[in-house]
Amino acid sequence: MDLCNMNEIKALLARHGFRFSKSMGQNFLVADWVPRDIAAASGAAAGTGVLEIGPGIGPLTRELAGRADKVVSVELDRALLPILAETLRDCPNTQVVPGDILKTDIPALIGEKLGGLNPIACANLPYNITTPTITALLEANCFSAVTVMIQREVALRICAAPGSKDYGAFSIYCQYYTTPEYLFEVPPNCFIPAPKVTSAVVRMVPRPAPAEVDDPGHFFRVVKAAFALRRKTLANSLAANLGGLSRQDIAKAIQACGLPADIRGERLSIPQFAQLSKSLRRLV
Repeated sequence: MDLCNMNEIKALLARHGFRFSKSMGQNFLVADWVPRDIAAASGAAAGTGVLEIGPGIGPLTRELAGRADKVVSVELDRALLPILAETLRDCPNTQVVPGDILKTDIPALIGEKLGGLNPIACANLPYNITTPTITALLEANCFSAVTVMIQREVALRICAAPGSKDYGAFSIYCQYYTTPEYLFEVPPNCFIPAPKVTSAVVRMVPRPAPAEVDDPGHFFRVVKAAFALRRKTLANSLAANLGGLSRQDIAKAIQACGLPADIRGERLSIPQFAQLSKSLRRLV
């Protein structure tokens, strides 16, 4: 069965009485090069075990299964379970786990299902759960790589450099934990139903926490406060959103870091935010 053939997809879905759910952000692939290229970029190979989120009808699952030792796919929509039982019946190294990835103990699942293998994560993520899912995958701290197809806007944000229009708190969060790489884009006509936006594939490889950050909790509080009022200067945004310090103290901390008084948060790199975090913490 060609799971990216429009006619075969429609026949499969009709046979099972399946209807797309807008609330679950369901968009199925109809271009076979997309799951093939995602799987190739993911690092799936002998000795690896893959966690997939939202397999849909299984085109990416099948590609991953042809490369990895085992694929475990978490699917929220129970209406897809009988479809996956059909489309994956000749892939004995796959297992579908019904559930919500955002309510799943990911490290426990990996330990139970992929023990002894090098775990990676790979998924065509629904747009409506992109940020919390990526956050959950990174905080699970058990993958050698995370490869996801997401909305291009979010992919650009993840990989953005300081000073660019896409750079923000989520950029820093992802780059704190990983080295992200923007791989390729996927146009709307590669899906059924076609979304209104372009997608992109990003691969994130975990890296050690930046050595210059000595208090991650305070560091991220400063980052969040710095971007809370994006159109304001760094000093104004911190003064409005970082409690316990006066505007004068914040100005002193910024000056102590050798930064211009009117700089905006979007200009600071991770090392600069780390230095600012330390400077502010000394004043508390």
